[in-house]
Amino acid sequence: MRRKSVGIVGARGYVGAELIRLLARHPRLELAFVASRELAGRRVAEHVAEFPGALAYEALDAEAVAARAVDALVLALPNGLAAPVADAVMRQNPQCIIVDLSADFRFDERWYYGLPELTRARYAGQRRISNPGCYATAMQLALAPLRDALAAPPVCFGVSGHSGAGTTPSDRNDPVKLRDNLLPYALVGHLHEREVTHRLGRPVEFLPHVAPHFRGLSVTVNLRLTEPTDAAALGERYRAFYAGEPLVRVRDEAPWLSRVAGRHHAEIGGFAVAADGRRAVVVAVLDNLLKGAATQALQNLNRALGGDEWEGIAHD
Repeated sequence: MRRKSVGIVGARGYVGAELIRLLARHPRLELAFVASRELAGRRVAEHVAEFPGALAYEALDAEAVAARAVDALVLALPNGLAAPVADAVMRQNPQCIIVDLSADFRFDERWYYGLPELTRARYAGQRRISNPGCYATAMQLALAPLRDALAAPPVCFGVSGHSGAGTTPSDRNDPVKLRDNLLPYALVGHLHEREVTHRLGRPVEFLPHVAPHFRGLSVTVNLRLTEPTDAAALGERYRAFYAGEPLVRVRDEAPWLSRVAGRHHAEIGGFAVAADGRRAVVVAVLDNLLKGAATQALQNLNRALGGDEWEGIAHD
């Protein structure tokens, strides 16, 4: 079978590098080009050591990207910059699969929202795929099994590594300022709060923080329930909901962030229930660069290109 070609636009950041690593060892996909103005002219191998060969980064505008005859394109651009490239590709190469990693199309119902464990049944061959946000992925995985049992908006306390703030210097990715610190930010109206509220059809409250570690995020979710339950029943509910999902693992104990760093799966656990049975707490962890971004993008690429969803993703 012919290997499918993939291009990446905006691959200077951490997520782009992770996706390059995944494609480097994928049995059926090959990286055709990588666009980055900042790295133009440099070999990809200089930036991502796991990628062999002489392929170099290129400075390409939207029309130049659209002129490349690839089977699929991943847009790894900052929020607000994806539309011109997507428009040019849809006009010049309408058969091309587009997976957008930004938030630009997550509220656009013309684009398939690609969180496979929750939206797989809605995929019907769409060529325009919006990849969920990292925190939004963790929150939705934590909330989905109880979506119809909520008596009040759940409160999600999130902590992420500073890779989630990207490579552009700021207080949220400055190791000196983060040392021995926990930095709260965007405590109301965060983009991922709006994303999860929109996708679940239920209001969600989100309190994000950034910590000194580099990768991985944790969300502790406080839930008010319409009917009483206990911790054992709660755990069984989650196990049944995610049965057969290799990239979601349910544990009785609270999951450790360090155990998912560099791994492709999410973990959910730490089930606790108050004495009245109507307040529950659930913890979800995942690697923000992998299951929260690059791994999920590869799941979506695999399915859109006619392959097995988990091809090229180690999940043992």
